[in-house]
Amino acid sequence: MPEERPPGDPENPDEPDPATEEKGTGEELPDDPQAEPQADEMTLVREELEEALREKDQFRTMAQRAQADLINFKRRAAQEQEEVRRSATSHLILGVLSIVDDLDRAVALVPDDAVAEGWVDGLKLIQRSVGHLLDSVGVSKMEAQGKPFEPKEHEAVAYVETTDGDEGMVANVIREGYMLRDRVLRAAQVVVSKAPDPKDDTDDTEEET
Repeated sequence: MPEERPPGDPENPDEPDPATEEKGTGEELPDDPQAEPQADEMTLVREELEEALREKDQFRTMAQRAQADLINFKRRAAQEQEEVRRSATSHLILGVLSIVDDLDRAVALVPDDAVAEGWVDGLKLIQRSVGHLLDSVGVSKMEAQGKPFEPKEHEAVAYVETTDGDEGMVANVIREGYMLRDRVLRAAQVVVSKAPDPKDDTDDTEEET
């Protein structure tokens, strides 16, 4: 049986020396000349992509703001047009209400024994027609008589003393008030009830003496 010789033995040249294999030749492979330019190019492309994404987000934000501004502008324009329309309508209706006041007073002052009954019927017909016209545009008369005084709806032009305890009530309507849908178009001019003024005890004592 042949004798085994250790690797690296001069008498066994076919076996490589492990120490020589571990040490290696000590020579490094040359760097790839194309590797560094490719890395720089990839970095540049990545930066350009990130910049494009940032610009995209900025443009999207600008577009959203512009759209919101346009919506707000349209809303404000519609509100202003509605206010102008309401103001013009209110001004016109207030002029009509002055005529209605005169017509109501004329009908109320017609004597019962008026000879020309057809003339009175004509006035009442006009009165009803104007009332229907006001109803068609959303104008309604306030019911103020006997109601509690409301500063938003009533204008107190006088006060009357009352002894029945109903203080702060509308005792009489001097001029009718009107509503335009859900807001006050013209406040009603009313007379408000109040409690009697307390008498001065000194005055009573002087009267008794």
